[in-house]
Amino acid sequence: MSGAGEDRMSTNEWPLWEVFIRSKQGLDHRHVGSLHAVDSAQAVRMARDVYTRRMEGVSIWVVPSNSITASDPDDKAEMFDPAADKIYRHPTFYVLPKEVEHM
Repeated sequence: MSGAGEDRMSTNEWPLWEVFIRSKQGLDHRHVGSLHAVDSAQAVRMARDVYTRRMEGVSIWVVPSNSITASDPDDKAEMFDPAADKIYRHPTFYVLPKEVEHM
């Protein structure tokens, strides 16, 4: 006879989730790690327990790893070098007025 714990999927079969935390000081969510969980609700609870032990977070995002599409690091030149010829993206060719401190 199998036990109740054996009826659930083993952790090897649980989906992998990527965890992003927004700190109290920051505006952006930052990738902090990965974990296996049965569903998104469990992933949020586990992420809270694992990645916010010192009350440093104000928001948690969990995303199924298989839903993320990323560029290939080997394609860096093809992906990012074309931006170098667009000087208007980085206005370094003029002086900012003194009134503008941070830009």
